[in-house]
Amino acid sequence: MISPGTRILLTGEGRTYFVRSGTGTFSTDRGILDLDAVVQASPGDTIVSHTGHAFRILIPRAPDFFEHAKRTGAPMLPRDIGLVIAFTGMNRNDVVLDAGAGSGIATIFFGGIARKVVTYEAREDFARIAAENIREAGLENVEVIAGDVLSAEGVFDIVHYDMTLGPEHVRHAHSLLRPGGYLACYTPFIEHLCVVMDTAEGLFSSVRAVECIEREMTRSRRGTRPSTRVGHSGYLTIARK
Repeated sequence: MISPGTRILLTGEGRTYFVRSGTGTFSTDRGILDLDAVVQASPGDTIVSHTGHAFRILIPRAPDFFEHAKRTGAPMLPRDIGLVIAFTGMNRNDVVLDAGAGSGIATIFFGGIARKVVTYEAREDFARIAAENIREAGLENVEVIAGDVLSAEGVFDIVHYDMTLGPEHVRHAHSLLRPGGYLACYTPFIEHLCVVMDTAEGLFSSVRAVECIEREMTRSRRGTRPSTRVGHSGYLTIARK
């Protein structure tokens, strides 16, 4: 059953609405939807607008928050978040330190997998938005801290950075990681990647860097081939303690 104030998706006829249950009426170009009627419904049920258009009720998953949640800037793409999860082997036993939370999108993905996530965001206004998005995702295992990640203490299985980095951040991550743990750094520029690699080489047992690229496939009567558009987003450095 869906409780009042729950974040939901309403999908139908090529439309998707990211709304809260129990918040009155919602006007669309397919008619007015009664969000109070969603309360006590179940995922998969339908709601009908006053003009007779049906929408299916869904509970959002992490990719839906990437598409629809309030943003403070450009979050990591789901494919890049997936690389962090895959290269570190993130799992339900892990305690994760995340820094550069931004809107909290990557944190939402991590929170759905790891045992606990502590995420730092230097800007208080960004931290508030991240906390709101994480709360709406229904994650109780995530702690949002407005502050400098260099003040973080504890022992972690994975440290993830999506922020401007200096050597001090790499060294601090190394001090926080348990043996066998991973540092994952997402950086937009090669110069930042070099800072991470040069510092990590003397500390970690292994260091690997990759470029994050995605190419969509196009299909026509002539055949199927990769798109000529190269979807470069950034660089990812993975170091193991």
